[in-house]
Amino acid sequence: MRPRLALVPGEPAGIGPELCVRLAQDPAADAGWVAFSDPAVLSAAAAAIGLPLRLLDMNEDPELPGDLRLLPVALDGPPPPFGHPDPRYAERVIAALDIAAEACLAGRFDGLVTGPTHKASLNEGGIAYTGTTERLAAQTGRDVVMMLARSGLRVALATTHLPLRAVPDAITRHGIETTIRIMYTALRDDFGIPSPRIAILGLNPHAGEGGHLGREEIDVLIPVIARLRAEGIDLSGPVPADSAFLPDRAGRQDAVLAMYHDQGLPVLKSAGLDQAVNITLGLPYPRVAVDHGAALDIAGRGLADPASLRAAIGTCAALARRRMEPA
Repeated sequence: MRPRLALVPGEPAGIGPELCVRLAQDPAADAGWVAFSDPAVLSAAAAAIGLPLRLLDMNEDPELPGDLRLLPVALDGPPPPFGHPDPRYAERVIAALDIAAEACLAGRFDGLVTGPTHKASLNEGGIAYTGTTERLAAQTGRDVVMMLARSGLRVALATTHLPLRAVPDAITRHGIETTIRIMYTALRDDFGIPSPRIAILGLNPHAGEGGHLGREEIDVLIPVIARLRAEGIDLSGPVPADSAFLPDRAGRQDAVLAMYHDQGLPVLKSAGLDQAVNITLGLPYPRVAVDHGAALDIAGRGLADPASLRAAIGTCAALARRRMEPA
């Protein structure tokens, strides 16, 4: 059961295209992925880093180093220079993502893998873009959860790309309960964990210090945790964020729910980005992204490490295979 994956390289002036070219050098490791990209962008990346590239029809099988299956999504212009995003291409860059996601929704592909975008260029080009997670959620009309993962550590977010001053108002009972339920279902069904254990971080220092450092824990988190525990969901917390990731807790939780972006992700990223991936929970198909940016400073120089993209493809394939198994 080899799933077919749609892969969107992301920002054409960044490292995404050359990472795709690098992965295409090993046909034996093919995971059934098809790039949704402008062929000229991929060819320019291959030339820049001095690697062979032969673009195939999406239904052909790779045989030689550099063979890469492609579903063309043209930029309608020459590729931008590496390291210099062009806002004029924002609409076409997003079109590749939208087309790939629609193909997954239609069942033509079993999962979506996404490379790094450049948000500033997309917004300057007239696309109201806060992140790929949010765009995919809007496209499907579903509540979703962003979870980053690497070996032994999974961190999900109650809020994603918000200014810090907006986070407390976004922490609501309904939102937290919805997020925990999506996490629990995904960990059980997609990751095969029969009884997931989830640690819930407090929003405030020391998890609010009994209300002396904020009441979000008392007014929002504790009631939701109590209600879901009564249903049999294994939850701990609210846990102070400064102690939640200590080594002695590592074996007692399958995932952690952080209240905001920079509360949980620095811990995961401090261990290195080589094997970290970004997973969107709650979509009708598995979606996994690299856990790094477009790296404009090294784009086209042959220095980019494809490890996170390789991990994203492997993770997406594993999640897709589980969904493909008979009920």
